[in-house]
Amino acid sequence: MKITVIGTGYVGLVTGTCLAETGNDVLCVDINEEKVNLMKKGKVPIYEPQLEVLFAKNIKSGRLNFTTSIKEGLDHGTIIFLALPTPEDEDGAADLSYVLGVAEDIGKMITDYKVIVGKSTVPVGTADLVRKTISKHTDQEFDVVSNPEFLREGYAVGDFLKPERIIIGTDSERAIQLLKKIYKPYTQMGSRLLIMDEKSSELTKYASNSFLATKITFINEVANFCERVGADVDMVRIGMGADSRIGNRFLFPGIGYGGSCFPKDVKALHKSGKEEHYNFKLLEAVIDVNRSQKVALVPKIMDYFGGALKGKKIAIWGLAFKPETDDIREASSLDMIRDLLKLGADIVSYDPEAMPNVKRKLGNKISFAKDMYTALEDAEALVICTEWSIFKLPDFKRMKKQLKTPVIFDGRNLYDLQEMKSEGFYYSSIGRPVIH
Repeated sequence: MKITVIGTGYVGLVTGTCLAETGNDVLCVDINEEKVNLMKKGKVPIYEPQLEVLFAKNIKSGRLNFTTSIKEGLDHGTIIFLALPTPEDEDGAADLSYVLGVAEDIGKMITDYKVIVGKSTVPVGTADLVRKTISKHTDQEFDVVSNPEFLREGYAVGDFLKPERIIIGTDSERAIQLLKKIYKPYTQMGSRLLIMDEKSSELTKYASNSFLATKITFINEVANFCERVGADVDMVRIGMGADSRIGNRFLFPGIGYGGSCFPKDVKALHKSGKEEHYNFKLLEAVIDVNRSQKVALVPKIMDYFGGALKGKKIAIWGLAFKPETDDIREASSLDMIRDLLKLGADIVSYDPEAMPNVKRKLGNKISFAKDMYTALEDAEALVICTEWSIFKLPDFKRMKKQLKTPVIFDGRNLYDLQEMKSEGFYYSSIGRPVIH
């Protein structure tokens, strides 16, 4: 089938590439000419495991192409996926200007039947707004469908090709049949296809992300309480996770959640509630707790150094908001760095993928090391912000030689307490006893 994807961020590029991989003729549209030229040359503008291989393969086959022209994109596909940014407004609401701006363009350019499919995470009622916006400019027949993405950065290709569920929100039988055809390769492999109304589909995405953010926040609250009473959160989460009603996923304590989805979506659902005169009290608490959790290690660092951080060299491992991505949006590392710089610390950092993005954001405010061990040279403490695999089994003896003092503040609970004790580190983590 001929498919157009408008927007080539994480969602759009993965969507376009994976749809091409199942044999479709895909044209991706982006207004950034430099980015489009880069992609035409076979270069992936983001880091996402497995994407580069599929990207190159489908460009070579001719099934994946790029343009800056929305008109060309609209003429190409019968099905038009909108994978546009919906950034957070100052008041926490989702900014729909990109989505509605493209809807205006579609209304002015549409010449035959199209299915406009919303992939972006949007508030309840957005499909109606898109429909009304297009209808202002045309009498041409079209359908608007809500088809939210459930892609995890770092696992997005696998999530697309082997989805747990596919949600289609529409009452148009014509649109349903076309989308069933597109998703047939996945449903044949056992993926569930759920058809519902548009508003329920839109809310399902917000509700899913907000629930997961709440689960993370709850275990972080439990971890903070463990520190007060001398319990070990690792034991608590294992005990909780053994209950099949709870499960062990998203029960790992740390320095908060970040990224492009959870923070924005929780705030947007909370804001949507206010607009309907409903106060999501639980989400309000989730937002507040996560804000403070991001810098939960800072008071511990301050206590260790007696409140005097000026001129102290602090190493940071991990800058991305999670492993297997270069995305630094709402990354806890940035909050940590901000506070440590305010306190006068000198920061040297290392991350396998995210350093160029942080350098663009922070410039020369911090230093960047060539590898994880170089970052430790003469540092008075190591702070771990992202649980990259390469940090999980380090050479502790080498670490002790590099560090000025063997001190670790671990925001992701990577190491065994007894091992830290035997290796001779001062080790402070989240929700567990401090090793002296």
